[in-house]
Amino acid sequence: MENPVNRGSFGIIGSGSWATALAKILTDNHNTINWLVRTGAMSDAIIKRKHNPNYLHTVVFDTSLLNLQTNVSKVVDASDHIIIATPSAYVADTLKSLSNKDFEGKKIISAVKGIIPQDNILLNDYLQKEFNVDLKDYFTIMGPCHAEEVAAEKLSYLTFSGTDEPMAAEIATYFKTDYLNTVVNDDVYGVQFAAILKNIYALGAGIAHGLEYGDNFLSVLIANSADEMAGFLRNVGILNMEVGKHEGEDPVTHKKRANYAASVYLGDLLVTCYSLYSRNRTFGNMIGKGYSVKSAQLELNMVAEGYNASKSIYIINKGVKSEMPVAETIYRILWEQLSPEEGFRQIEETLV
Repeated sequence: MENPVNRGSFGIIGSGSWATALAKILTDNHNTINWLVRTGAMSDAIIKRKHNPNYLHTVVFDTSLLNLQTNVSKVVDASDHIIIATPSAYVADTLKSLSNKDFEGKKIISAVKGIIPQDNILLNDYLQKEFNVDLKDYFTIMGPCHAEEVAAEKLSYLTFSGTDEPMAAEIATYFKTDYLNTVVNDDVYGVQFAAILKNIYALGAGIAHGLEYGDNFLSVLIANSADEMAGFLRNVGILNMEVGKHEGEDPVTHKKRANYAASVYLGDLLVTCYSLYSRNRTFGNMIGKGYSVKSAQLELNMVAEGYNASKSIYIINKGVKSEMPVAETIYRILWEQLSPEEGFRQIEETLV
């Protein structure tokens, strides 16, 4: 018998490391979740072993809180909050069997830190185009929060964004734990673009490391990348990008409002560029050491969102017209066969 829809019921679409970390957070708070996994064999393994056989093996689940499914329609039907946590390149294929009616009355929560590459658009715009999902029913989970540190219960911060801030704050309450603090804002577009861009720059930081640049150069590269990212965000209309300046108090949390220096913008950029957990940094490191894109993808065996994002942002920026020499050069290294050595010689000349 399928679980009925209850207020606060959560469905998770995706079974990779980040989806597994989100499943841990929700079940640690004693929430029953409807979880879409890839295969029946994976479902059987989770029930038998109490952990995901492919990711975050240290996370042990109370399986009485798991309603595992391989059918996306059943997960959506049984849930009133739908967390999409698949790599951006697979979103369209994962959701293709659904209709507009399936999303009626649902709150959609994006944990996708990428852009839909088939259309070069953000997930909310894709869902509006394909399923008529209104922006007021769309929320995001973003921030400097590696799945591996969630698994180890190391203190992390997640930002919940929505144009309906009170609802974003309510959703955040389901995720608040001793090891996870929550932040709320209304910058749906800004946090998504920041998440996409930081993956591109982390890939660049990895290339620099693979080319054996030192910490001094890396700090300059990341500082310039942060400036480049802020410029792009301003040019697409994102406000409150000034470091050291806060536009009043948040009406929901009563904390000072986030600016560019907040965790979800600059914080996420820094950790993704520096952390050894960062798959984009790891992917870039392989490119810098001479791997081809294909061989690096096979070796990593996980999706590095910065790869597709570099092409999508390159295309989007033709209309935005922001100065992005770092991101553009990373695109050319990955997609136009520019050698990493020559690409970074060009980047050196642009840094200040």
